Amino acid sequence: MTTGIAISKPVIRGLYGSRVLVLLSGLRFDNQQWQDEHGLGLSQIGIDRVELIKGPASLLYGTDAMGGVVSVIERTPVYDQDQLDFNTRFYSNTKGTLTDVGYTHHKHNRWWRLRGGYESHADYKDGDGNTIKNSRNTGYYLKAGAGFDHPFWSMHNSYNFSYNQYGFILDSNKQGLPQDGENSRAMTGPHHNVLLHIFGSENYFYLHRSRADSSDLITGSVLKLNLGLQSNSRAEDEGGGEISLNMHLVTLPEQLKWEKNIRRNMALVLCQQFTYTVNTNLGKRILVPDARMHEENLSTFLHWSPSHILIVEAGAGFSNKNIQTYRSGSLNAPGKEIQPFGVARATGNAMAGLCLQPSSYWFFKLNAATGTRAPNLAELASEGLHEGSYRYEVGNPQLKAEQNLNIDVNLVYTRDHFSVSASGFYNRFFNYIYLAPTDEQYYGFQVYRYFQQNARLYGGELEARYRFTPCLSLEESFCLVQGLTDHTGYLPFIAPAKNVLDIRYEKKRSGRINYWYLAPGMEYNLAQDHPALFETTTPDYLLVHFSAGLVVNLGGHPVQLDLTCRNLLNKTYYDHLSRLKYYGLHNQGINVIFSASMPLNLRNKNN
Repeated sequence: MTTGIAISKPVIRGLYGSRVLVLLSGLRFDNQQWQDEHGLGLSQIGIDRVELIKGPASLLYGTDAMGGVVSVIERTPVYDQDQLDFNTRFYSNTKGTLTDVGYTHHKHNRWWRLRGGYESHADYKDGDGNTIKNSRNTGYYLKAGAGFDHPFWSMHNSYNFSYNQYGFILDSNKQGLPQDGENSRAMTGPHHNVLLHIFGSENYFYLHRSRADSSDLITGSVLKLNLGLQSNSRAEDEGGGEISLNMHLVTLPEQLKWEKNIRRNMALVLCQQFTYTVNTNLGKRILVPDARMHEENLSTFLHWSPSHILIVEAGAGFSNKNIQTYRSGSLNAPGKEIQPFGVARATGNAMAGLCLQPSSYWFFKLNAATGTRAPNLAELASEGLHEGSYRYEVGNPQLKAEQNLNIDVNLVYTRDHFSVSASGFYNRFFNYIYLAPTDEQYYGFQVYRYFQQNARLYGGELEARYRFTPCLSLEESFCLVQGLTDHTGYLPFIAPAKNVLDIRYEKKRSGRINYWYLAPGMEYNLAQDHPALFETTTPDYLLVHFSAGLVVNLGGHPVQLDLTCRNLLNKTYYDHLSRLKYYGLHNQGINVIFSASMPLNLRNKNN
């Protein structure tokens, strides 16, 4: 879900925000995501990969993992090497750049890394060449890490710093916005300032191994302790250089996990988590009150493989979340002060599943799991006009905790050069929380309130991959999600059905050019003609993409060059998950991205 090109958050099967848990270095990451236009705020620099878990994962990860988990995993140093790498990217649509430089050192059992980056984008243009004013953004990034690996103890420490500025994109896209040049990056108009400090320490303790008997081999256990400190400062300048809304969120997450191989074919996991959060208002305008929140989670998980074709999994857990608000003055309007209150929400979760692989060609998985989420601070206690969405929002302290039950089925067939998979899910929600407009007005702004009712989401995915030759492959996928409440109709921000087709031709060779590829693709989004109560429909559209790249050997160092073209035909369209479509603003037009990456190995294990 996007607000322009810089503010976005992941959506998993129709769920986003507080229903999708984001992990960074194994710990939950909170970036004030309770508001629609508050994005994830993490940069792509220094990231090794992103792992995705679909479906409820509250059992092992705590509340907020009702829709799934997005785990961001950072790049680790190459074993026994010193490496310097330089990466740069240029974006034609925004005349933007993203450049970072990193250095990693690994020798024997100790390592450290350091990376810095800078990002800058001007206002983007849609398919008709119209400039979407104040969609500009800038970012400054610094990452550091150090650790060691011993036979009985490994420690991985990390620090992430970022400072981002995001322009407000207003309804009229004219009034109150800077009238400077189209390539300007100046933040003279309304904008967000987001400052992040993230510390994390992952510790693995490898406990003593023991043997039970000749048939039941106990291979030992691992104790993992993960500690963190996160500071998130969000300030909003409504124009004129004066900060109005200024919130500081401090989070202390902790996780303790014990993994034990009880038998040769059975493993047990015990997990304990604790999160302590403090929200403090520092500005003259207040949308949500000062508050202190803490959450505790306990869970157990069993993995059993009675035969080589069958795996059985089961688990249960308990969660408790407490929120205490404090007197914070008038929330954004005279006479709108909310009296302090405290709430506690306790819930339980369970899961059961099986994996069956009767042959090397077939794989079947069936899983049933519950998830839970306590209402967040905005849903309970907001009271005021939110500048980012231009609506007056009112919270409800009486909201109950959400609970869901999800059933997921997955079938995979694989042969030598061909694979196809089909998955389906049904997700039943109890006490689903949603924001809806009312007939009330506040100085010309419509009043929105939080309500609850039961809901359901269902859908599935089809994927097929075929490799024609060792060089030529094709991949196609189709996904569909439907979301409805029991009484008021369709859920908001449900993506339309989509079909994606990608073709890739790649060739490895000897010589100066070690590798090259060509990859055309297309994406067809069907019309979304089942909008929520306060949404609009979205017509269908087709996007064509193309990318190409090669790896060149320069003095023994591989240099990777890539050219990617998004929206090659310069299509003018509305994405249903774009919040800007309500302002009549289209998505980004053609965007050509050139990137170059050069790693320099300064020392290897033979030197």
